[in-house]
Amino acid sequence: MDRAINLLKTHWGYSNFWPQQGEIIKAVLEGNDTLALLPTGGGKSLCYQIPGLALEGVCVVISPLIALIQDQVNNLQEKNIKAIALSSKLNREETIIAFDNLQFGNYKFLYLSPEKLQSAFIQEKLKQLNISVIAIDEAHCISQWGHDFRPSYLKLKILRELKPKARIIALTATATGQVLKDIQSNLALGGVKIFK
Repeated sequence: MDRAINLLKTHWGYSNFWPQQGEIIKAVLEGNDTLALLPTGGGKSLCYQIPGLALEGVCVVISPLIALIQDQVNNLQEKNIKAIALSSKLNREETIIAFDNLQFGNYKFLYLSPEKLQSAFIQEKLKQLNISVIAIDEAHCISQWGHDFRPSYLKLKILRELKPKARIIALTATATGQVLKDIQSNLALGGVKIFK
């Protein structure tokens, strides 16, 4: 955890994690699949950004909102952390360049929408990456009982097939017991640590 605290100080200027953040980060660093239920503004993104920085390889972040993705990428870049978003604005050649950067250019974060993940070309490219952490933001979108259900979220299990060794962290601010069950089964989370 020392490395995690150092990264927090270096890039974010804080010397301590919020109560549950530290435990969640520790669980991810130890290689566990993790499900975190944290309030909006409760520092969810740090729960995957710190492990993503601390571990060897790339952290893939699935997020449903393009504006949010752009915001996060900008924030990381301002902290001199290499992050990239695969948006629909990129053509095939730009996408190939993005993956080359991820593979050889020390990029740490790849943000993409669940819809973008449906592309066989993107899946093939992800297979070639060294991926340490897969973060599923707004994970309640996976449940038909969730208020923001997105059918494309049901296909995220492909990530487990593409990268069986990567640890998965699912994050949400709102989830009933049924939604939490759906998240676990639909993402094929094993021996999951749950934080509320």
